[in-house]
Amino acid sequence: MKITSLTTYSVPPRWMFLKVETDEGVIGWGEPVLEGRAATVAAAVEELSDYLIGKDPRNIEDLWTVMYRGGFYRGGPILMSAIAGIDQALWDIKGKALGVPVHELLGGKVRDRIGVYSWIGGDRPDQTATAARSAVDRGFSAVKMNGTEEMQYVDSWDKVEHCLHNVQAVREAVGPNIGIGVDFHGRVHKPMAKVLMRELEQYKLMFIEEPVLSENANSLLDVMRNTSTPIALGERLFSRWDFKEILATGAVDIIQPDPSHAGGITETRKIAHMAEAYDVALALHCPLGPIALATCLQIDAGSYNAFIQEQSLGIHYNTSNDLLDYVKDPGVFAYENGMVQIPEGPGLGIEVNEEYVIERAQEGHRWRNPIWRHRDGSFAEW
Repeated sequence: MKITSLTTYSVPPRWMFLKVETDEGVIGWGEPVLEGRAATVAAAVEELSDYLIGKDPRNIEDLWTVMYRGGFYRGGPILMSAIAGIDQALWDIKGKALGVPVHELLGGKVRDRIGVYSWIGGDRPDQTATAARSAVDRGFSAVKMNGTEEMQYVDSWDKVEHCLHNVQAVREAVGPNIGIGVDFHGRVHKPMAKVLMRELEQYKLMFIEEPVLSENANSLLDVMRNTSTPIALGERLFSRWDFKEILATGAVDIIQPDPSHAGGITETRKIAHMAEAYDVALALHCPLGPIALATCLQIDAGSYNAFIQEQSLGIHYNTSNDLLDYVKDPGVFAYENGMVQIPEGPGLGIEVNEEYVIERAQEGHRWRNPIWRHRDGSFAEW
């Protein structure tokens, strides 16, 4: 079997799909995208195709190694996202060729289903209590919200109170037994992170995500080690070498690699197992499309430390299209009692609606995250 072509499709609302074809008619799908830089990732996929055309798609480990190491410069969000989507498609091909789901190729399942959470907070964390109650009414047993708006290095107490008010409203709306994740989204710097983490303990959160940006985590080691709230981060880390430094600190309780950014199934699975050796939980990042979610679930199936899965159904980014629009059988993601079933079909376990993908690719997208500024005119982290 040989790879014959790689074709990318930019589709609404902000996703990039990849079709990898072979000379035996077996097709694999992946989702190589970096939100706001989709076209750049597509260009990287096209460049990587020089290494791939004519190669056997089943030699995944070797192809991954060549894509990562063969260009001399390595790592980073663009290259690793391009590799990620290709890797997903290669696993999809291998599973389809053998007639088995990817998780069977990875050693089999340790679970049949996994808990999922719904993101209830938009870029501005208002009306979150109503959204949280709605998510619980739809069967979700956990939610995640953005915790703050713009926040300066040292900011006023009203910003802290606004965050506490929003979280308290959500806790009161859903009761004591629903998991609440609060995402600082990289908007908070060390001085205010220390304050917020202390004040939020009273709400018994499922986790605090990115209390500071990953590159600044070392500056919060003592606080992160001593808080009773689990600390999660990792969506902006892209390889096992990035995660090695974070895991070695002993300050992180949950890692959140994104299999569409962190080198695909091949690399993310290695990251997951490395975290298990540190007794760190896995909650894969996935605010993306159906191929990305199917990929996550194949990894979750065989990762003992996986405990919950992010998914994008109904989130506010998904305006023109939503998670289930691009698959032929939306029932493949069977949500029930706050959990989703692991897909059991061959490959990634989903059947992409290629005709609809091609139709929506005619519109495409040029999604960009907003640019925020503080009151003094300086740039504010979004």
